[in-house]
Amino acid sequence: MVNFVFVNKSVLFAIILISTSKMVFSQELRVLRHEAYQRGEVLGYKASYGIIDAARATLSVMPNPVMIGQRRTYHVVGTGESLGALKWLFKVEDRYESFIDDKALVPLQFFRRVKEGGFRMKRNIYFNQNQHIAQVKNLKDDTEKSFKTKPNTQDLLSSFYFARTLNLQEAQVGDEFSIPTFFDHENYPMKIKFLGKEVVKTSLGRFNCLKFVPLLQEGRVFKEKESMTIWLSDDKNKVPIRLKTDLLVGSIKLDLDSYSGLMSPLVKIQKHKK
Repeated sequence: MVNFVFVNKSVLFAIILISTSKMVFSQELRVLRHEAYQRGEVLGYKASYGIIDAARATLSVMPNPVMIGQRRTYHVVGTGESLGALKWLFKVEDRYESFIDDKALVPLQFFRRVKEGGFRMKRNIYFNQNQHIAQVKNLKDDTEKSFKTKPNTQDLLSSFYFARTLNLQEAQVGDEFSIPTFFDHENYPMKIKFLGKEVVKTSLGRFNCLKFVPLLQEGRVFKEKESMTIWLSDDKNKVPIRLKTDLLVGSIKLDLDSYSGLMSPLVKIQKHKK
C-alpha cells in the first residue's frame, strides 16, 4: 500500500513536471501581419557630410528565407562603407545581419561586424524569445555572457524593420512609439516621436513623408537626445527617404537614391502639367 501511494505520487509529480516544462519551453510567439516589406527588397542610400559624399549604405532583405530551428526568418543585411577621400582618412566597412522570425517579427540572431579606422568588432547575439534571454558572444576574445531581455525584444537592425510595420499614418503630432531593444549588452526602449508630415525632395523625386525623431540615449556620439531626424514615406512601405544626424561637428545626411523589390509602389508626388 505504501509503495502504491509512493508510486502514484511519483507519477503525479512527473506529470506536473513534464506539463510545466512544456508550458515553459513551448510558449507560442505572437503572430503579426504586415504590408511594409518583403524578401528581395533592397534600399540604397548615399551619405553626405556637408558637400562631401562620405559613404554608401544598403539595406537588403535577402530573397531566400533562413530556417533557425523550426522557425523561418527574414535574413536582413545592412552594410555601410566610406567613400572617396574619407575612405583613406577613416576607412569604414560595417556589416549587420539580423534573422527576424517572419511571423513574430522578432530577431532570433544578430551578427555585427565592424571595421572603423583601427576599431574592430565581431559580435553575435542569440535571442531566446521564449525565455527572454540574449546570449552575447564576442568572437574577438571568445567570451560569452547572457542577459535578461524584455518580451519581443528587437536588435539594432530589426527595430528599424519593426517600426515600419507600425500604424504610423494615424499618429498625432507628439505621439511616441516605444520598441524594446537590446544593444551593446543592455536593454533600452527605442522611442520615436512623431513631428508631423513634410514633403522631402531627393534625386529620386518628391515624396510625402512622415517625420520622426528617435529619442536617443545621451552620452553617445550624438549631440543631444533629439539630434537625429528620419523621414518615412507616407505609404504602405514606410521606407526611410531621408535621415539626418547632427554630430558634435557638422551633420550627416542619408538620402534614398535607389530601391527595388518593394512590397507596394513607392508613391512620388507627381508634377502637374501646366
